Amino acid sequence: MKHEIIIAGFGGQGVLSMGKILAYSGLMENKEVTWMPAYGPEQRGGTANVTVIVSDERISSPILSKYDCAIILNQPSLAKFESKVKPGGILIYDGYGIINPPTRKDIKVYRIDAMDEANERNMAKTFNMIVLGGLLKLMPIVSIESVVKALRKTLPERHHHLIPMNEEAIRIGMGIIKEA
Repeated sequence: MKHEIIIAGFGGQGVLSMGKILAYSGLMENKEVTWMPAYGPEQRGGTANVTVIVSDERISSPILSKYDCAIILNQPSLAKFESKVKPGGILIYDGYGIINPPTRKDIKVYRIDAMDEANERNMAKTFNMIVLGGLLKLMPIVSIESVVKALRKTLPERHHHLIPMNEEAIRIGMGIIKEA
């Protein structure tokens, strides 16, 4: 089993931390992982993306040109990465950040209204965990328990009180993702 994933959006949306938590979760399950972030000079508001590979076997290279799954959180990222999803792959997009939805017919396209849900529930800081929950519903790469362990590892201790809310956000995301 090997999953090659790109997560892309604006800086400040939790793109890099979502990738880091996914990678750490893989480590918690003794999987091979890579986490390769890329962002412009302006982290907040500029574009950011991260490539994550989670595999049962050694990973030969973290550099990819095609992905099994793309998680897209804004229109510029959709323009850049929609064509890079492998045929038969998955594209997940947040309805809030996309005006012109994906058009490819050779991939599975899912919409998750994570930003709307996060704002509605007054959980804006958990937006990225709602999106991660949607991914884990479609591709159970790691368990929720491993994600919670990864949150304990990656979040500063002063934010550990937010872990239950993040776990709830993952479960919300699993419930609201739908085929587009």
